[in-house]
Amino acid sequence: MKDFVDGTAFKSEQGNRARKLFAAVVLAALDDAISDDKKYGNGPEQIARWARSRDGREVLSCAGIDPNERVVSGLMDFVAKGVRTSVALSREESERRNAAAQAEAA
Repeated sequence: MKDFVDGTAFKSEQGNRARKLFAAVVLAALDDAISDDKKYGNGPEQIARWARSRDGREVLSCAGIDPNERVVSGLMDFVAKGVRTSVALSREESERRNAAAQAEAA
């Protein structure tokens, strides 16, 4: 029984690592589309083409993201804003920490 639990936990951990890896691929695709948008002005179209492709849908699915049209439009909006993913993620994290600190102070 113990071996079964250890094996299940190991497989779950491996799955989580794989999901994070595919999420990193999605973030890299967003950064590439943002740089294309700054250079050529076609970033939102590039990310939409990628997200609708077979490979893009598979990467999104493996990252735990449902590859539907709503997601594609959200990716296009994100690219159109032109904020790099690293900056967006750090700002979001900073805002979350500030909100938590204010909630504790109140």
